[in-house]
Amino acid sequence: MSRLHVNHSDIVRFADERVNLPKDKADDYRAQARRVREKLEGYLDEHPDFSLKKILMSGSLAKGTALRSLNDIDMACYISGADAPHNVRQLLDYLAERLRKAFPNFSPDQVKPQTYSVTVSFRGSGLDVDVVPILYSGDPNWYGNLVSQDDGSFLETSIPRHLEFAAKRKKQQVRHFAQVVRLVKYWARLMKQERDGFRFKSFMIELILAKLCDDGLDLSDYPEALQHFFTYIARTNLRQRIVFTDYYPATTVKPSADLVQIIDPVNAANNVSRLYTAQNADAIVEAALDAGDAIDAALAAPTKQLTVAYWQKVFGPSFQV
Repeated sequence: MSRLHVNHSDIVRFADERVNLPKDKADDYRAQARRVREKLEGYLDEHPDFSLKKILMSGSLAKGTALRSLNDIDMACYISGADAPHNVRQLLDYLAERLRKAFPNFSPDQVKPQTYSVTVSFRGSGLDVDVVPILYSGDPNWYGNLVSQDDGSFLETSIPRHLEFAAKRKKQQVRHFAQVVRLVKYWARLMKQERDGFRFKSFMIELILAKLCDDGLDLSDYPEALQHFFTYIARTNLRQRIVFTDYYPATTVKPSADLVQIIDPVNAANNVSRLYTAQNADAIVEAALDAGDAIDAALAAPTKQLTVAYWQKVFGPSFQV
């Protein structure tokens, strides 16, 4: 691949300037999440019978894959007790009521139930923390039932195992795994803005790249890594089942008629892409083909101006060299 006009270092610079959440902001956000956790843990020490058992940072900030556009923090709160409701709306109200007890200095409007979570708003920083409830029955690996943001149903998960899964891939390719995830998420965000009805959730992107990583793809050259990602989608038509064996054997995954099958690495019964239709999948494939063609053209372009123009088809007009 030619690197005459735009090379790996140029992509790194673009990521630092436009894609990545700056380190100082990430540190501030993590400190905020830590204060929430410490506040709740302090309350739990004083009230051991309290139904909120554990709170953990989750999502992109916890995994190190957050984009510069991040404006809230995801946390998961484990709830135990016979009195915990199993109706989603009642559970969110129940969680909000108890979070208000844990944060007595907050006004009621700073702790608000949403559709699938409870938002805790910090007036000083202007930062929101979205707390997702997980019904917990004492599993040593912290499995419990959370409210799925796909359809509002309860879904078995383990937040510590999800974080461990991501950390393993990050350790295998230090810096590069998380950075390529962020670059692809940035591309997908741009596609959502440009293409009506386009959807491609971040967790699916992470799992596809985890599969490529497990298959031995070296992610240290970003133009090549991106091209491999888009080529994989185009080659498989997004119809190739992806399964991981970190926490269960592949044979545990049952046959399915779902069109797109990307199986949750901590729950063999959960296809994270089960709601994606042929139209959704074809839109992703088409966008991936366009992005792959643009990268091919960029790497063969005779001038810097033309090279940058092709990369802008992938990353938008903010891409400059």
